[in-house]
Amino acid sequence: MDKGKIFRDLHRAGAPFIIPNPWDVGTAKLLASCGFRALATTSAGFAFSRGLPDGGVGFETMIQHCREMAAATDLPVSADLERGKGDSPESAAETVFAAAAAGLAGCSIEDHTGDAADPIYDFSLAVERVAAAAEAARALKSDFVFTARAENYLWGRPDIDDTIRRLQAFEAAGADVLYAPGLADTATVGKVCSAVSRPVNVLAVADFSVAALAAAGAARISLGSKLTTYAFGMVERAAKEMLDGGSFGFARDAMPFSRAQALFARPDE
Repeated sequence: MDKGKIFRDLHRAGAPFIIPNPWDVGTAKLLASCGFRALATTSAGFAFSRGLPDGGVGFETMIQHCREMAAATDLPVSADLERGKGDSPESAAETVFAAAAAGLAGCSIEDHTGDAADPIYDFSLAVERVAAAAEAARALKSDFVFTARAENYLWGRPDIDDTIRRLQAFEAAGADVLYAPGLADTATVGKVCSAVSRPVNVLAVADFSVAALAAAGAARISLGSKLTTYAFGMVERAAKEMLDGGSFGFARDAMPFSRAQALFARPDE
């Protein structure tokens, strides 16, 4: 089974699929059981689960996490690999090779540098990194979907013209999917989708709907760290109820123990 080909075939502009972002093996198995057709890792969610900030997980640790996530279900898994192994084009290519070896169907690489003082790679270097990663993806024996991310909107640079310029250059450099996280309205999403010919991934926000993003031309909708922060928010709310109210009403909304036990039961049990 070529999971990369299965993953690629899901991408159709105007008919987006939702790709949720579990943060560990348990949530990967849970979301797979719900009927989603592909999964994606979340760098922030995984970091938070380890008590670290986003960007605080080393590359080798992240790849090991991806290996476990890819093996957890039969679904294609794409990975959020942040800026990859390093800053150079060569390191971007090495990132793709490592992702494929981990069993992933795809991955994304950002043009975010990891340096808050200078957060976005110079345009030329960003394009060279994408070109190297795309060439590495094409060199693999099995299909692999490479997503190139333009991070302006997440780092205080809501410049739609530069974002589109980058995405168009990433497309020309060979990226399979284009992604500008942080877009806040469907009009801007539509502007991005109409400016490129490759599939566009959109990061969901509360005001979006699948229907509106379909009309805007999106091909894929991801959640980023939203499921993780939702879960953290619910635990925090439960803690406040216990400490401030002395009650346990939150337990009414919990998944039944029997459901969780059945979900994670081993085949031989």
